[in-house]
Amino acid sequence: MDHSLITTTFSLDGCKVVKQLGVVRGIVVRSRSIFGSIGAGLQTIIGGNITLFTELCEKTRSEAFELMVQHGRAIGANALLGVRYDATEVMSGVTEVLCYGTAVVVERNS
Repeated sequence: MDHSLITTTFSLDGCKVVKQLGVVRGIVVRSRSIFGSIGAGLQTIIGGNITLFTELCEKTRSEAFELMVQHGRAIGANALLGVRYDATEVMSGVTEVLCYGTAVVVERNS
């Protein structure tokens, strides 16, 4: 799937939606390792960007995004609209990251 056809908006300039296929999602549940927590704890002492958590969050969001794209491909979509992220703490130190959107088939306007 062309990533330029994945958007947070509900339409794509130059394209028309010819078929809606439904909601697609990618879910990743991740826990912090004890070593990552200790390292991040040390970074909080210094202040600023806590790079260990930033990298963990970015990796988790990326994995959830790719799972959503795979789900869209599997049901025949060539575009995803209204893409959003959500995160929920399932238990202490364990977070679910959900990426979801609407799978559609689009055609380029003539």
